[in-house]
Amino acid sequence: MTIDLRADPITLTAALVDIPSVSQNEAVIADIVERALREQTTGFEVLRHGNVVLARTDLGRPTRVILAGHLDTVPIADNVPSTFVDEAGERQLYGCGTVDMKSGDAVFLHLAATVAEPVHDLTLIFYDCEEISAKYNGLNHIERDLPDWLVGDLAILGEPSGGVIEAGCQGTLRARLTTKGVRAHSARSWKGDNAIHRMAPVLQRLAEYKAREVDIDGCIYREGLSAVRIGGGVAGNVIPDEAEVDVNFRFAPDRSVAQATEHVREVFDGLELDFELTDAAAGALPGLSAPAAKDLITVVGADSVRAKYGWTDVARFAARGIPAVNFGPGDPNLAHKRDEHVPVAQIGSVAEVLRGYLTGASR
Repeated sequence: MTIDLRADPITLTAALVDIPSVSQNEAVIADIVERALREQTTGFEVLRHGNVVLARTDLGRPTRVILAGHLDTVPIADNVPSTFVDEAGERQLYGCGTVDMKSGDAVFLHLAATVAEPVHDLTLIFYDCEEISAKYNGLNHIERDLPDWLVGDLAILGEPSGGVIEAGCQGTLRARLTTKGVRAHSARSWKGDNAIHRMAPVLQRLAEYKAREVDIDGCIYREGLSAVRIGGGVAGNVIPDEAEVDVNFRFAPDRSVAQATEHVREVFDGLELDFELTDAAAGALPGLSAPAAKDLITVVGADSVRAKYGWTDVARFAARGIPAVNFGPGDPNLAHKRDEHVPVAQIGSVAEVLRGYLTGASR
């Protein structure tokens, strides 16, 4: 199978969707993308690393822009191949990956083949295993084995953002809070100490928690601390001696993981419980004051910029000192759904905005 990078990005999106590429099964789509970049673009060095496909120019431009997108999808839910449907006069493309994020990939591939004289040097990264455990993520492997490919002045990830810039991203951590008691027969409950009852003040503090809002580069990040799982109990006639609740803290990118962890500890200060940090990932500052980012905002429009709620791979670039934004077609609320779909007009709009940015035509 071949794909035509010079075809309109809507047709190209449909072609990519029609190539199944569930996480850890990206070899076929990586082969097709690699071959297309080698045969249909000029001025690019193309490299394959596992199932990651990389390409970059070396034109001596004063700035370098990284365009990155993942090739994998979540498991298909009877939504491949792609289909076009009109809804209230607006043409929609349905299929697994139309939103997350083969439409963004299609835009980047199309621009690589059709922008002859970019004002920035370009690096393209199409990577695998974004939708599963971070240890498999292709960007991790590039950072470890080919770090010089992750150098640039701005990184744009084609994550679905509804055609507006979603800058930076929130950090996230999960912690397990465990209360201890004394086991006893429920017929003689006074002989025990109910660990589930000891969880009451923990839940009360969560219910009363006031989320902080932070303005960074004009983007408002709203934090949240939530219980996401609770467990306890031994049997129907036993006072439990242990209970636990998992909490998830989504924090603004002005906090480090260490600061966020300390904040969560402070929320539950004074309660008798065990605290275990089970997972954490730093957020990404929006970096919109960087020159390359300012140029993009000029093209998109300042009213089309907002904070990213949730964590994305922009954080990997921000950790390397590279301003990074999410900018792609599709409503992120439709990602992973059986009826995942994207307005085709939005694919064309994102492509034209980025074309203006990469060619300097909108300056």
